[in-house]
Amino acid sequence: MGLSTTELAAVEQAAAEPMLDQVLAWAAINSGSRNLSGLGRMAQVLGEAFAALPGEMTMAEAAAVEAVDPSGRRFALEHGRNLHLTGRPHAPLQLLFTGHMDTVYAADHDFQQTRWLEDGILNGPGVADMKGGIAVMLAALKAVEASAAAGAIGYEVVINSDEEVGSLGSAALIAQAARGKRAALTYEPSALPDGTLAGARPGSANFSLVVRGRSAHAGRNPEDGRNAILAAADLALRLEQAGRDGLSVNPARIDGGGPTNVVPDLAVLRVNLRPKDSERAAEARRMIDEAVAAVAAEREVAIEVHGGLGRPPKPMTPAMERLFELVSAAGSDLGQAIGWQASGGVCDGNNIAACGVPVVDTMGVRGGKIHSRDEYLIPGSLAERAALSTLTILRLAEARA
Repeated sequence: MGLSTTELAAVEQAAAEPMLDQVLAWAAINSGSRNLSGLGRMAQVLGEAFAALPGEMTMAEAAAVEAVDPSGRRFALEHGRNLHLTGRPHAPLQLLFTGHMDTVYAADHDFQQTRWLEDGILNGPGVADMKGGIAVMLAALKAVEASAAAGAIGYEVVINSDEEVGSLGSAALIAQAARGKRAALTYEPSALPDGTLAGARPGSANFSLVVRGRSAHAGRNPEDGRNAILAAADLALRLEQAGRDGLSVNPARIDGGGPTNVVPDLAVLRVNLRPKDSERAAEARRMIDEAVAAVAAEREVAIEVHGGLGRPPKPMTPAMERLFELVSAAGSDLGQAIGWQASGGVCDGNNIAACGVPVVDTMGVRGGKIHSRDEYLIPGSLAERAALSTLTILRLAEARA
C-alpha cells in the first residue's frame, strides 16, 4: 500500500522524538510496585511528559484492595496512583492506550542502574518492561496530534502503578476507560526480540487459602491436634493433580507452622491457576471449592478462600485478528515483519479484551530477559515501534472514516 504524505510526515516525527533520553531518565527512578514514594515520583515525571498532549489529566487513586498476610489476617494493600488522560472524548474514533509505570524491582533490589552492553544494547531496570514502551506510546501520540487526522481521533491513556502485581487497584479504571473504544494498544515489550506480538493469552487466578486447624503437643497428645500444614500440603497436591490441559495449577507457597513440638494450627497456601478460556476459568473456581470442601471434611480443619480471577483469558476473536492484521500491514509498509503467537503470560490486555475491546498488547519495544537483572532494550526499536504505533493509529482513523 505504501505511505501517504501525511503518514510519512507523522512516522518521521514519531521516530525523531527523544525516546532514549526519556528511557534513561525514567529507568533511574525506582518504581517497584510496592515502592509508593518511587511510584509517586514516577507519576509526577510522566505527568509532566504527557502534559504535551491535549486533554484532561488526573492522577486517579487506586481502588481498595485486600490481601492476606502469613498469619491469615486480611489487611488493606496500598497501591500508587494511576495516570489517566482523556483527549477529545466526542471524536468519531475512540481508542485506548495503556501502559504501566511499575517494575518488578523493589527499592532494595540490587538492580538499579542502566549500562551499555556490547552491540549497543541497553541493560537496565524497566528499560523494556515498560519504560521504553511508555516512551513509544508518547512519541506516537505526539506525532498523531501534529497530523491532519488528529481531530477525528479521541482517546484515553491509562498508565497504572500496579500491573506487575495484577492491576487489582487499577482494574476498575481500565474497565471504565475501555468503554466505547474501537480498539486498544498496550505497550508491553514484544513477545520475542524479533518484534513478534503476543496473541491469545490464558487467564490468571490467584488464591490465598487460609487453613485453621487445632494445636496440640506433638509428643503427648498429637492425636488431639489438627495439622494445618498437612492440610495445606494435601490441598496443594489435590489442586496440582486436578490440573488438566488448558488449566495449569501452580501451588507456590505455604506460610505457617512453628515449634517442632507443636502441631501447627495455621497455614496459608498461595496458588496460581492459568485457565486458557472462560470455560476453564469456571472450572478453576469449581476445582478450588471442591478441593477445599474435601480437605476441610477429611482433616477436620476450617479453610477460608481469598482471591479469584484477576486476569480473564484473552482468546483471539475475529475482531482481534482484524486488528492484528491491520498492525501487520502497517508494519509491512514500514519494512517491519510483524507476526504474532500465543503467549503464556498475562497483562492488562487480558482485562481490556474482557471488556469486548480488540487489543494488541505488545506494541512496546523489542528487548528481552524482562523481570531479571539481565533485562535489555534494543534502542533501535524505539523509533521502529513508535513509527508502527503512529501508522496503526492513523490507519484506524482512516478505516473509521
